[in-house]
Amino acid sequence: MTHVLDQPVKPAPTVPYGAERTARRRALLEWIAVHSLGVAAALFFTLPFVFVFMTSLMSDSQALSRDLIPHTWEWGNYRKVLDTPGFLTWWRNTLLYAGLGTVLTVVSSIPVAYALAKFRFRGRNLSLMLVISMMMLPPQVVVIPMYLFWAKQLDLSGTLWPLIVPMAFGDAFSIFLLRQFLMTIPNEYLDAARVDGCGDLRTLLKVVLPMARPGIAAVALFQFFYAWNDYFGPQIYASENPGAWTLSYGLESFKGAHHTDWNLTMAATVLVMAPVILVFFFAQKAFVEGVTLTGVKG
Repeated sequence: MTHVLDQPVKPAPTVPYGAERTARRRALLEWIAVHSLGVAAALFFTLPFVFVFMTSLMSDSQALSRDLIPHTWEWGNYRKVLDTPGFLTWWRNTLLYAGLGTVLTVVSSIPVAYALAKFRFRGRNLSLMLVISMMMLPPQVVVIPMYLFWAKQLDLSGTLWPLIVPMAFGDAFSIFLLRQFLMTIPNEYLDAARVDGCGDLRTLLKVVLPMARPGIAAVALFQFFYAWNDYFGPQIYASENPGAWTLSYGLESFKGAHHTDWNLTMAATVLVMAPVILVFFFAQKAFVEGVTLTGVKG
């Protein structure tokens, strides 16, 4: 009987040198093409910010020329912008609107999203449909009755409170996003907490919230960016009172007063954009996790 070891071993097929060289060249070309597209896309999004920053450091005469690099770096332009009457007030109002509004939105949206994701009750699907319907409703549809309520009934026109107070009652987009994130958290974690004697509130605070931090961070960033860049709301409610203007609305007034001073206009634009860019730069990891993670923690 012939053993397997006695059988002759077939030599491994060899790859022709020319084919191997062609495969390496193709892989190199693909690497160059992908990275070239990445660099081109990065430049496409970055160059406008570079242009704004460079123009903000030019002199008055050079800002109207075709030069792209400042001859002298006029850092004093930022001091002139900060010394503009009302600019620091716009900063304070924007921080109040964005910061307090974000906290109220997150705190009020989490319990609603938790109930829609994990509780079984009659009318749950109808409630979810109402939330989705509110997402589809344009704000311009309800702006007149809302303005009449806040301005005429409560006499709060000329302030930012008509924009901040409604955030204490939840936001449709934030509720829907959190609900979708909480749906991915396995119910076994909640059942284990209830077996240990945790009520619904304690389960939410001790089990759900730690696991939902990425989703909460994403919702907070969305709301902060929206409030920071909001122009429509302050225009409706705070336009009559310059002391209640935000940066987005005040920047329009600043541009009108310095329509020929493009260096100062660009400097003011940089000061408005800088906080949002810094917040996203340091929180982008949590933002991406909140959008992509499944909510299952090992």
